[in-house]
Amino acid sequence: MEAKGKKDQSVAAALLARAHTPDEANRIFTEKIQHRPLFLTPSSPPPSDARAARQREREKKKQQRKKALKPKPLSAAQRRKLGLYDVPREGQKYALFEPLHNLWLGYIREILGGEIYTGGEGAAAKLTSADYHGAGVEVVRSGCVSRVGIKGIVVKDSKFAFDIVTKKNTLKLVPKEGTVFRFEVPAVDARGGSRAPGAEDAKGAAAATPEQHETDRPQNMVFEIHGDQFQFRSADRANKKFRVHFSKKL
Repeated sequence: MEAKGKKDQSVAAALLARAHTPDEANRIFTEKIQHRPLFLTPSSPPPSDARAARQREREKKKQQRKKALKPKPLSAAQRRKLGLYDVPREGQKYALFEPLHNLWLGYIREILGGEIYTGGEGAAAKLTSADYHGAGVEVVRSGCVSRVGIKGIVVKDSKFAFDIVTKKNTLKLVPKEGTVFRFEVPAVDARGGSRAPGAEDAKGAAAATPEQHETDRPQNMVFEIHGDQFQFRSADRANKKFRVHFSKKL
């Protein structure tokens, strides 16, 4: 060991002698090289708490294993291929969707509130963001003449079309482009369970003549939707703000 140390010192001294004078080389060797410790630091020190590190590693492997076992959601193409959006032929019956239509009437009356009798911009903003699954609809104008007059219940409100079940138990796919749809919301429940605000009481209504009774009956709310400006999914319409502008096709 001593021989090896002397050999290292001689090599260091020889290198310093090449660059400095003998006195300067001896001074540098004595002050900066001889008896100076060399501290070595490991590149990756062990964690202070090995137990916590092992626990974190186990949790990480557990999450990775759980993520690998979790099935991936189906893509839109896979859902269409499986027919998840299709209405089966035995389910294309108007009577099956009448309860859904009654639910939609209660839903739209609750959204509109008192504006069902007055209309206006407030009612228009609510109608644009509403959901139309179960709504009663009629095609009043279309680029294809054969579609005019189709009337039924909306069973699917997609981005570019309405799927409508008619009273003849047939499913009609009506594109929104170039089509005007008409919706009607009765102001009074068809079953007679609710009365319009401001209507006469039972005694006064019984005493009224048929002409007066027909005049005082609240009118149904009828509105039309231009499909060209309605090509959005129902979920997207809920958060979208529509701007008032004039259409060139009107």
